[in-house]
Amino acid sequence: MTDYTQIYNKLSTIIDKNNIKTNELLKNHTYTKLGGKADIFLTPSTYEEVQTVVKFAKRENVPFTLLGNGSNLIVKDGGIRGIVILLENFNRISVEENFLTAQSGAAIIDASQYALKEKLTGLEFACGIPGTVGGALFMNAGAYGGEIKDVLDHAIVIDRNGEVVKRTAEDLELSYRTSNIPEKGDIVLEAIFKLKPGNYEEIKAIMDDLTFKRESKQPLEYPSCGSVFKRPPGYFAGKLIQDSGLQGKQIGGAQVSTKHAGFIVNKDNATAEEYISLIKYVQKTVKEKFNVELEREVKIIGEDL
Repeated sequence: MTDYTQIYNKLSTIIDKNNIKTNELLKNHTYTKLGGKADIFLTPSTYEEVQTVVKFAKRENVPFTLLGNGSNLIVKDGGIRGIVILLENFNRISVEENFLTAQSGAAIIDASQYALKEKLTGLEFACGIPGTVGGALFMNAGAYGGEIKDVLDHAIVIDRNGEVVKRTAEDLELSYRTSNIPEKGDIVLEAIFKLKPGNYEEIKAIMDDLTFKRESKQPLEYPSCGSVFKRPPGYFAGKLIQDSGLQGKQIGGAQVSTKHAGFIVNKDNATAEEYISLIKYVQKTVKEKFNVELEREVKIIGEDL
């Protein structure tokens, strides 16, 4: 059994102690408000600290997990062993000519708003995506006809060996809600988007319209992981779930949203086990009724109790 007190003591000699916690409850850091404890929880403040942690984890054979901001993620009730890294301190955004650089911990919504301020077009689709820039690259996030791969020029990452590396959009193999980032074990530090000059009022009008559509159709009043399932070829996941009579279906505190069937919400202090059970129930029911396999878009990590 790993001695995490010893691991903590070693880490506290190489990175700022203010950036280290033990037994941190992860439900406080996920959009679903689900998740058990992390053995060691880190919020590094510099790229060098991230490099140090990656190299330390490899040398000491300690598992580590990058949490992002927990927007497209379910953490199981038993939590996550080893080191969990949250890059919330990396949130700077800047513009040079038509290139917008956003650190991985910045909200992709904030990046789209910054582009608007600078009268740059291309990121309007992201104005309602509830995730970080790093998470958006991780899953090639998209909405309303746009995707990260459409505007990403390149990213700066730390590879599994702790080295800082440049990855082009092509290098990341971005496709529908996927990339090779998890396969390669990269940690995104920042993304550089290639945008185009635009008209402020026209960009704002598009973003206002998309925001209205999101707020009127999505169950933002409850914690959720966003869209639970990928769109099946030739279908819409939400329509299949609705036509299966599953809107309002509840297991424990988890419920298929009555506002949008493609969402599962944490209506009443749900556990991760209840949330995952409801996902599986929806998949089973849709398969039985329509012979369509619903593939999860949301990631599930961690351990059961």
